[in-house]
Amino acid sequence: MSDLPSKPAANAYLLLVLTTLSWGANAVAAKMSVGELSPMLLTLLRWLGVFLLLTIFARKKVAAEWPVLRAHWGKIFVMGALGFCVFNTLMYVAAKHTQAVNIGILQGAIPIFVLLGAFAAYRTPVRGVQILGVAITMIGVALVASKGDFGRLAALELNHGDVLIVIACVLYAGYTVSLRKRPPLSGMTMFAGLATAAFVTSIPVAGYEYLVGDLQVPTVKGWWIVAFVVIFPSFLAQISFLLAVDQVGPGRAGVFVNLVPIFAAVLSVAILGEAFHLYHALALALVLGGIAIAERFKR
Repeated sequence: MSDLPSKPAANAYLLLVLTTLSWGANAVAAKMSVGELSPMLLTLLRWLGVFLLLTIFARKKVAAEWPVLRAHWGKIFVMGALGFCVFNTLMYVAAKHTQAVNIGILQGAIPIFVLLGAFAAYRTPVRGVQILGVAITMIGVALVASKGDFGRLAALELNHGDVLIVIACVLYAGYTVSLRKRPPLSGMTMFAGLATAAFVTSIPVAGYEYLVGDLQVPTVKGWWIVAFVVIFPSFLAQISFLLAVDQVGPGRAGVFVNLVPIFAAVLSVAILGEAFHLYHALALALVLGGIAIAERFKR
C-alpha cells in the first residue's frame, strides 16, 4: 500500500492530465480559429482575458510581492514577451499553413530544445546517450516537417507553418531555460507578471495586423474560441500546473508535458477529422522516445 500515491499526489496527477489535455486542445483551437478571427488579435484577446482574470484572483498576492516583481520586471517582461506572446502568435499564424496534428507533435520537441538550451546557457552536462535522444527526437521533427519525405529537406521544401512552430518551440524552450534563474516570486505572482508582459507586447503585434489590413474581428465562433483559450489553456491549466508542481515537484510534473503531443494528435483527428498518416505515428514515437531516453539519463 505504501507504493500507492497519496491523495494530494493523486489529485496532482489528475490536475496534470487535465493541464496537458488543455494544452493539447490549444493546437485544435489554433486550427479552428482560422477564418474566425485573425491570429494576432487572438493573441491579444487571449492575454487580455488572462490579465483581467489575474487582476481578480491574484491582485493581493501581486501587491504583497510588488517590490520584488518591480525589481525584476525587465527580465520578466522579456520572458513573457517571447515565451507567451511571440510563441502563441507564431502558433496561431502557423495554423493557417499546417495541421493541428503537426502543431502538437512538433511541440513535443520542446523538452529537447530545453536540454540543448540548458547546455548552451549553463553548460549543463550532456551525456552521450542524451545526444542519442536528441538525435532521435530531431529525426521525428524532420519527419513531420518533410511529410515523411526526407528529400524535401534537401530541397528545402518545408511547410511554412511547420517551420514557424519549430521557431516557436525554440523560443519557448529559451523561456523555460530562463526559469532556472527566475526571480524569488511565488508561482502566481510570476505568472501574473509574465501574462501582463504578454498582454502589453501583444498590443503592438495586433496593431501591426490592423495597419496592414489583416485584422479580422471575431465571429461568434471566434469569440467561443477566445473564451476557451483564455479559460482553459491559459488560466486554469497554468494554475493547475502550479498547484501540481507544489504537490509532486517540478521533475515529476514535467514528465506529464509529454502527453501534450499525444492529446493534440488524438483531438485533431477526433474533432477536426484530420488525417493521421503513418509518418505522423512514426514521428510521434521518435519524438517521445527520444525525450524518454534523454530525460531518463539526465536524472
